[in-house]
Amino acid sequence: MLSIIVAKAKNNIIGKDNQLIWHLPEDLKRFKRLTTGHTIIMGRKTFESLGRVLPNRHHIILCNDAQMQVDDENVEILEDISMLDKYIKDNEEHFVIGGATMYRLLMPYCKKMYITEINQDFDGDVSFPEINSDEWKVTSREKGIKDDNNPFDYEYVIYEKI
Repeated sequence: MLSIIVAKAKNNIIGKDNQLIWHLPEDLKRFKRLTTGHTIIMGRKTFESLGRVLPNRHHIILCNDAQMQVDDENVEILEDISMLDKYIKDNEEHFVIGGATMYRLLMPYCKKMYITEINQDFDGDVSFPEINSDEWKVTSREKGIKDDNNPFDYEYVIYEKI
């Protein structure tokens, strides 16, 4: 089963110059808690933006560059979406972590979305696709901690496919 995990601004912006725009340590802790021990699926640019292989997670990079190589047993490079079929059909949860192209491409195959909704507009060059309320319903909404380290109003929202 595929699930999306993302933090997005009120105006659906998710990044700029291949980086996150905001810093919310509580959201990063949540990302780590939810994805540790699972497979994370991403595009090449998202993998490069991580700067490293994240511990205790199997990484799948969907990339049409046949020359791309990562020398790590926790990284698998797939060249075609059809190669994700076993993850889509699996009962275990696998997380799509970005970027925008992966979200657009894989959203139709996802059953769940873990979205950190930041209640502020940001200037950026990458956005999350619109969520169709005819296909998705909110099943959980929890206010995030706002403090000196987490300076924005935000909520953790879980969507499930109808």
